[in-house]
Amino acid sequence: MRLTVRYFAAARAAAGAESTVVDIDPADTLGELEDLLSDGNDGLRRVLARCSYLRDEIAFCDRSAALGACRSLDVLPPFAGG
Repeated sequence: MRLTVRYFAAARAAAGAESTVVDIDPADTLGELEDLLSDGNDGLRRVLARCSYLRDEIAFCDRSAALGACRSLDVLPPFAGG
């Protein structure tokens, strides 16, 4: 399954990109996706550990849960001021 990962704020800076497209299995967990995305990028790994996520615009935060069939994942680091 092709998944578009969109990075925001500090996650975008750490990733060095606004988005990326990855091929994953729907059985892959959020934690496994974090490992894939941050492979070789310790800065991004640290940021992802603090992030929340929107899977197809719905909150998704259980790192041990399978991603299931989805098209997009938004990576949202903590924001100041609210």
